[in-house]
Formats: sequence, C-alpha cells, structure tokens
Amino acid sequence: MKLCVIEGDGIGKEVVTVAVGVLEALLPDLELRFAEAGWETFQRQGAALPGATLECARECGAVFFGAVSSPMRLVEGYRSPIVQLRRELGCHANLRPTLSLPLSICRQGVDLIIVRENTEDLYVGDEQSDGEVALAIKRITRTASLRVARSAFELASHAGRRRVTIIHKANILPRTDGLFRDCAREVAAEYPGIQVDEMLVDTAAMRLVQAPESFDVLLAPNLYGDILSDLAAAFGGGLGLAASLNLGERAAIAEPVHGSAPDIAGKGIANPLAAILSAAMLLRVWWRRDDLAARVEAAVRQTLQDGVATPDILTPGVGTQHVARAVMERLTG
Repeated sequence: MKLCVIEGDGIGKEVVTVAVGVLEALLPDLELRFAEAGWETFQRQGAALPGATLECARECGAVFFGAVSSPMRLVEGYRSPIVQLRRELGCHANLRPTLSLPLSICRQGVDLIIVRENTEDLYVGDEQSDGEVALAIKRITRTASLRVARSAFELASHAGRRRVTIIHKANILPRTDGLFRDCAREVAAEYPGIQVDEMLVDTAAMRLVQAPESFDVLLAPNLYGDILSDLAAAFGGGLGLAASLNLGERAAIAEPVHGSAPDIAGKGIANPLAAILSAAMLLRVWWRRDDLAARVEAAVRQTLQDGVATPDILTPGVGTQHVARAVMERLTG
C-alpha cells in the first residue's frame, strides 16, 4: 500500500503532515513517497507539476495533495498542478461531502455529497481573446458524463443513499447541459432502487440555502459542482472542515478544499480537520476501509464536541498541533 504525499504551498505543509500521521497510525504498512508541486515548485523548477511528481503519483495510485498557491494573473508556463494532476490520473469525479458536525456554526441535519465531473466543462481552459471579444469553450462529452454519472450512482448504492439529483441548465444550454442530463438519466435506469430527480442549477442554489438537509447526492458538471460544493460547505462549518476526494479508476487524490492561506502559513493555527477528513475519504472510498474511516470521523467529532478547535472554528482557539494531538488521542486511546 503506497501513498504519494504532495504537501504543496502555504499551510499545505502543516496540515498534510497531520493527516498523513493519522493514516500511518491506522495503516502501519503504508509506504510514503514524497513529491513536490505548486507555485513554489514552479518558481524553483519552472514546472508546477514536475514529471517526477506525476510519475510518483501514477506509481502509488493513492495521492494526498495539500494546497497550492496560484498567481492571480497570467503567468506563462504556469498551469494549475491539481487540475493537471486530476486529468493525468484520470480522476474524473470530485466527491464533496457536507455533514453536520457538533458545532454552533453548522446547520444541523445536513448529510449530502456533491459528485462533480472533474475533467471538462469550462475547466478545459480553452480560451481565446482579441482584446474586444473573449471566448471560452464549454466541453461536455458523452464519455465523461456517463463515467461520472456511474460513479455517483455507485457511490450512492454503496453508501445506502436513496436519491440522486441531477444538476444542469439544459433550458438555456440544451446541447451541452442537455447531454450531461441525458447521460445521467441513462445511467440512472441501471439503478432502479435509487430515486432520481433533476434541478436547474440556480434553483438548486436557492434550495441549498433554504433547505440543505433536503438533498442526498447531487450530480453536477464541473463548474456548477465547484460553486455549489463551496456553498454547501458553509453548512458544515466552512472550508476549514471541507474534505474532498478526486476519484478515478486507477487513482484517487485526497485533497482538503481550503487554499494555501499564505496569511496564516507558519503561524501554527491552520485547521487540520479538512485534511484529516479527506484522509478518511481515502480510507473509505479508495481502500474500502469503512471501519477505519468511521474511527477517524468519530475522533474528529469527539474532538469538536470537547471544544478543541483552531481559531477559524472557535474563539479562542488552539493551534494546529493541539488539535492534531487531540484527534490522535481519541483515535488511538
């Protein structure tokens, strides 16, 4: 059992160490391999995702990816390393759960997961501009749509979930979003035990704000899934608690959703719980160790119930390592 560890930039270096420590405690035979990616790597090597890192990720299959900084301007030669890594490893589905935790900042009764197509839509990065008119290609394919739909329904079936809501805007984009919806419906026919409905993305956004507890599994194209999953994360305590897993047939990338947070990097107050919960997703979905994942999640819940959290969650809060020790004590005690 191998894991490629990519700490990335900023607080990625701080939270990944904690999450990997949790995995080591539960999987004593786990072999760790460390690799580089991110903005700092680009500045040193001229590549945000070096070939050696990609080779390591492919060989291991399982990857833990921290956080990377990205320039807010066009930088020649720079490409988002996580987007590139997802494509190169064929991680076509991004899984984003939102679950109520024992915190006053959380909306109670929420237990949903957004399955986001991860390889195409506007994120193919095919843009053109003459200075007056700018164009971006929205690419939706039958192959990718069927593939992510099957992942969503398989996930729902394995987890005992009962409903999948297909998100689209086919009334305005009948060819692209219409194709996505039709492919999802085609796959849904293979799972008669799962209820299926569909919703326009703007209506879904409103319904998420009004009643997030009414959703179970949401299946969405790349852009809509990206936006809705961040919205949903607010009900689970914010991005500091938001876990994710990028899933493919031959690889999986655990990735806490938060960014590199350069404003707090090195201060020892970064929240490691999103990274720890991402490790739990790797255990449950990729390694099929539901038992170990449940232990990790229970340790996180107990830590929060006991009032141990970083300043983004509780005031006053404690440091990253304090939270890490608290989770480990509840995990191994």
